[in-house]
Amino acid sequence: MQKILVIGGSRYFGKHLVTLLRDADDEVTVLNRGSAAPPPGVGRLIADRDDAAQLIAALGARTFDTVVDQVCYTPLQAAVARRVFAGRTARYVMTSTMEVYDPAPPTPEARAYAEGKRQAEAVFRGAGEAGSPFGFAAVRTAHVLGGGREEFTGRLAHYVGRIAAGTPVDVHAAPHPTSFIHHREIARFLQWAAGQSFTGAVDAASHGALDVLGLCELVADRVGRPVRHRIVEQGAPASPFSFDRAYALDNGRAAGLGFGFGRVADWLRGAIAEELAEAAR
Repeated sequence: MQKILVIGGSRYFGKHLVTLLRDADDEVTVLNRGSAAPPPGVGRLIADRDDAAQLIAALGARTFDTVVDQVCYTPLQAAVARRVFAGRTARYVMTSTMEVYDPAPPTPEARAYAEGKRQAEAVFRGAGEAGSPFGFAAVRTAHVLGGGREEFTGRLAHYVGRIAAGTPVDVHAAPHPTSFIHHREIARFLQWAAGQSFTGAVDAASHGALDVLGLCELVADRVGRPVRHRIVEQGAPASPFSFDRAYALDNGRAAGLGFGFGRVADWLRGAIAEELAEAAR
């Protein structure tokens, strides 16, 4: 049994992660700003993670085997956590993103998000310092799908809604494949990573990259309507998951470390069905 702190963990796959850890008989505590209560059997701490003094007061004398940070977006947040959790945990797992490699789409907002994650990783690694005060791992996750109303980004709903309505989907002339992972699979991956000893960055993605045209065909098959495409120029904005450059992850390191990924083809139709059911409510 491990003592695990989850920072965030109040929505989407973070909720699944907390439940998985609890059901594996780990001693789980959730830290957030009080936005949502954790499930039964899970401890709770309330603090603003940006406020070091408030965070220290909430933690008291508690120590943990592992911290899983679901909501670190900036180097400032990383610097506070690095300082506060030094000596309080042996392992720190940060949920990062595939966008640290290349923002998608390359808008100012996406670039700021990707750069914030990239710099946060660097702070935890101890770039320019004596190294990390704990074993640090960054989980760079693929595009997370599934869950119907839980999937708050609306990206899969974009396709279901447009294709069902006969509205054109904006795509590039020769879109590149990209990587996906089911929301329950990334929760299982984070649970697994919490109990491992590897450090550094690791990519988390289901097997089987898919381009936007293939995604559209799967949605159209489920919706029962043909897809209408509208070609956009290279570099122009397009629908989510249409990329005019290489945009797939390599999950080889994670698989080599022992995690068994599923295949996109085995779960994506179910995720589409969940979106259709949600749209019909």
